[in-house]
Amino acid sequence: MRIAAFQRLALFDAVEQAAEVLACDLAWAERQGIDLALFPECYLQGHSYNEAIARRRALSLDDPGLNALVARFASGKTTAIIGFFEKRGDALYNSAMVVKSGRIAGVYAKAHPLESGCTPGKDFPIWQEGHWRFGINICADLRYPYTAARLARKGAGLICNPVNLMLPPGKADKWHRPGISSLQICARHTGCWVLASDLVDRNEDGWVSYGSSAIVDPNGGVVAKAKPHCEDVLVFDLPDRQPILGFDQKAAVVAT
Repeated sequence: MRIAAFQRLALFDAVEQAAEVLACDLAWAERQGIDLALFPECYLQGHSYNEAIARRRALSLDDPGLNALVARFASGKTTAIIGFFEKRGDALYNSAMVVKSGRIAGVYAKAHPLESGCTPGKDFPIWQEGHWRFGINICADLRYPYTAARLARKGAGLICNPVNLMLPPGKADKWHRPGISSLQICARHTGCWVLASDLVDRNEDGWVSYGSSAIVDPNGGVVAKAKPHCEDVLVFDLPDRQPILGFDQKAAVVAT
């Protein structure tokens, strides 16, 4: 299975522009034979820790405008994972949608949101792509080993991690390397491949993201890492079939 992580410039309140970027990227991905493409956390509307801003940006899965956008940018064969702020009734979620063939095939909501006002997700779905099964953790979820452990127990061989490491300059320096290390720890503890997609650039408050997109093998080896401070795309060919994991032997170590 061919996978790709797209490291992209952060966009804010520019859903139409984001949709155009997604359409171009996914058309390119299909020409490259990519089966699964990952985009950053809250990429569609732009990330924020401010509840009022996040609520204003949030979209519901039954929103006709959202579904029209998805039909436009995800019309091909490549499955895509795209971060967005999701509205469910009065609740707000930091979510990632799985889209394919012009429709939303499912959604994962961040279990440990740091964003003000976001409700923690409680479900850990997995999806099938070819002979592989994959699940999603979003950014800070990887601080909690049980989130990845649950996906591995349910049969995932690939954990996809949309990331937003846009932080004040001092914190950005501090968290850049640990951001990659957390992917390596997740891979070693679960025996899964880990795919991460981050943002780059600055926001209006001067916060910066260097870009921590990477692909990590089950032994914790970084097989691909994006160039910092710029847009990039990582492409990697996983084995045609997902290996059988001996995860049960590690469960006592990983579970919390």
